[in-house]
Amino acid sequence: MSQASVLFDAPGRRGRLRNHLLTGVSTLALLAIAGWVLLKLQEKGQLNPDLWAPFFAADTWNDFIIPGLIGTLTAAVLGAVFALLFGAVFGIARLSDHRWIRIPAGVIVELFRAIPLLLLIFFIWFLAPTVLQPGDYALFAIVLGLTLYNGSVLAEVFRAGIQAVPRGQSEAAYAIGLRKGGVMRLILLPQALTAMMPAVVSQLVVLLKDTALGYFIVYVDLLNMGFKTLPSSLPGTKLISAVVIGVIYILLAMALSWVAHWLEKRSRRSRKTAAGPIEPPGGAPGLTAQPGAGMPAVD
Repeated sequence: MSQASVLFDAPGRRGRLRNHLLTGVSTLALLAIAGWVLLKLQEKGQLNPDLWAPFFAADTWNDFIIPGLIGTLTAAVLGAVFALLFGAVFGIARLSDHRWIRIPAGVIVELFRAIPLLLLIFFIWFLAPTVLQPGDYALFAIVLGLTLYNGSVLAEVFRAGIQAVPRGQSEAAYAIGLRKGGVMRLILLPQALTAMMPAVVSQLVVLLKDTALGYFIVYVDLLNMGFKTLPSSLPGTKLISAVVIGVIYILLAMALSWVAHWLEKRSRRSRKTAAGPIEPPGGAPGLTAQPGAGMPAVD
C-alpha cells in the first residue's frame, strides 16, 4: 500500500511482471529502430568521421554556431522580457473593475492568441519597412511577434494565477484598510508568482523554441546559421548540422527548465502562499483557475 497512488492501486505480482515484460519489449523495439536508423545512416555515409570532423574544429563554432546562438539568445531574452511585461500589464488589466479597461484588454489578448505566430512575424516583417524607413527588421519582427503572442498567453497565466489566490486573502487585506493597488502589490502578486512559476517557465521554453521561426525571415539565428549557412560551406553536413543544432536547443530548454525548477523550490520554501500551482498553458482559449485551489496560508 506504500506504493499506492491516488489514481491507481499498486500493481500486484502479476501486474508487476506484465509491466516489466512490456517495458522490456518496448526497450527492444526502440533499440531495433535505433539500430535500423544507424544502419541506414551508415549506408548513406552520414557516419563518416570526415563529415563530423568540422564540428570539432574551433572555426566552425566561431564562424557559424556561436554567432547563430548569440542571435537566438538575443531574440529569446528580448522576447521573454517584453512578453512578461505585456502579460503582467494585460493580465492585471483583465481583472480591472472598469469595463473600458477590462474589455479592450480582453480583445487584444484573445486577438493575438488567435493569430498564428509565423503569420504575425511575416506581417510585421513586411509592414515595418512600409510604415518605417527601409532597413533590416528581422530582429524587430521576431521579437515583436514573440512579445505579442507569448505575452497574450502569459496574460492569461497572470490572470489565472491571481484568481487562484483564495478570495479571503484580499478580503482580509481590504479589512485592514489596504486599497486595491496595495492588495494587488502586497498580497495577491507575491502569492500568485509562486503558483504561476511552472506555467510561466513552460511558456518561456516555448518562446525559446519559437525563435527558430526567424529562419523564414532570414534572421541570423541558430537554425539559420546551422541548417542553411553551415551546410552550404560544408557540403553533405546538413543532417549532422541538424543533429548538433537540435542538441543545443534541447540543452537550452533543459537549462531553462532546471533554473525554473530551482527558483520555484526556493520561492516555495521562503514564501507562504495560499495559491495552488497553475497548469502550463495548453494553447486553448479561456485559461482559468479555480479560486481557492490551494490550502489556506498559515501565519
